[in-house]
Amino acid sequence: MQERSSGAELAAILRRGLDRYSPGEKLPSSRALVERHRVSPVTVSRALAQLAAEGLVVTRPGAGAFRAEPRGEAPRTVDTSWQEIALSAEPAGDQVPRSVDATGVLATLATPAPGVIEFDGGYLHADLQPERALAAALARAGRRPGAWGRPPVGGVPELRAWFAREIAGSGGPLSANDVLVTGGGQSALTAALRALAAPGAPVLVESPTYPGVLAVARASGLRPVPVPIDEDGVRTDLLADAFRASGARLFVCQPLFQNPTGAVLAAERRREVLRVVRAAGAFVIEDDFARLLVHADAPALPPTLMADDQDGTVVHVRSLTKASSPNLRVGALAARGPVLDRLRAIQVVDSFFVPRPLQEAALELVGSPAWPRHLRLIAGELTTRRDALTTALHRELPAFTRHRPAPGHDPAPGGPYVPPGGFHLWLRLPDGTDEAALTGAALRAGVAVAAGRPYFAAEPPAAYLRLSFAAASGTGEIAEGVRRLRTACTELGVEVS
Repeated sequence: MQERSSGAELAAILRRGLDRYSPGEKLPSSRALVERHRVSPVTVSRALAQLAAEGLVVTRPGAGAFRAEPRGEAPRTVDTSWQEIALSAEPAGDQVPRSVDATGVLATLATPAPGVIEFDGGYLHADLQPERALAAALARAGRRPGAWGRPPVGGVPELRAWFAREIAGSGGPLSANDVLVTGGGQSALTAALRALAAPGAPVLVESPTYPGVLAVARASGLRPVPVPIDEDGVRTDLLADAFRASGARLFVCQPLFQNPTGAVLAAERRREVLRVVRAAGAFVIEDDFARLLVHADAPALPPTLMADDQDGTVVHVRSLTKASSPNLRVGALAARGPVLDRLRAIQVVDSFFVPRPLQEAALELVGSPAWPRHLRLIAGELTTRRDALTTALHRELPAFTRHRPAPGHDPAPGGPYVPPGGFHLWLRLPDGTDEAALTGAALRAGVAVAAGRPYFAAEPPAAYLRLSFAAASGTGEIAEGVRRLRTACTELGVEVS
């Protein structure tokens, strides 16, 4: 390079090259700049002084020159309008457009503002979470031999064996080799849907159903086809019709304490679901999310669908998260036959494996004496809080009743259906109620509730609310939350009695 006699000219060269250095990073020394640009030391000093005056570099006597930290620079405007096309354009053909919408899921994950009572939560209140037992389990897990080593891709064998025993119960044999450890129930559902249905395929879902299933299906380019349910679970006559009409090869259901209705699949329908699914040459994903959320006054629980499955049609999903902490994201997928290889492959592609320390902590928790004590505690607490909510609704909002979707079944007078497990009530709102307006008014009144619309794959037959009684701090807060909901109804002129 020719001799540069102008400090301004060298400053321009250095200015163009500043992007190669991070804020705070040291620039080449003055001697290096003299040699590189074949200029005098005076020229280098003048160039650096110019950049320092512009706030681009900082000079420190005896240390050198450094790229300056940004000082309240206006953020550079980025034109992202092209993304609207890129994210919406779909290839030609029959493929179903993907729709990535987590609105229904985010409603259960959002942290309410201070002072707002949480009736829309999806997890136990902090007071009901086994924090001491979890802390102790984590401490013990960290000291286990090999706890920080890479786990088998399918999961720690002892944890897989524990899940196998829990899922099979007193039913047919299920081995650790039939189980994959997953990063929680949502991860398991995502893997199962992706493994069992090709993009563009129909998938049968209960109506109403858990919004997370609809979100995963649509994000995977699947087409959710709703099958109505009533107080005894999915309508199996309509399930058979839906298989024939849609050509689907997959059905997702929650046979126990269904979300959002709380329904338990009746014994005769359990057999019929397995028969219908097998006749269609299809799979059923059994989302058994609430088995550990049984109430103290519940009758004996039915076994899992997988325990009665003799043909390998059931893919079972189980999780520890709901009964413990939202941060213990450990669940399981169970299946028999070649489908397990596909499920394993999907999980490896997505996430490799669940971190071993987390698996070891889960194993320590469920193997400790604190675990059965915790389950007994939440069984009693959920029962108490459920009864507090139903009592408050009967007193303050008797017009709010549970949805009875079967023809000829009218809403039960005097209050909502009371499920023997789970953590929510499903309420049909008075005819003509704008549920979006009501959820907004409720939030203004200081209580967060979940609108019913996200629980339907198609147009809902009426307006609904789902109220969680697990995320509130206690019976007093539950009663106050219902009073605030009544205030919101009064503001909108919604019938309350």
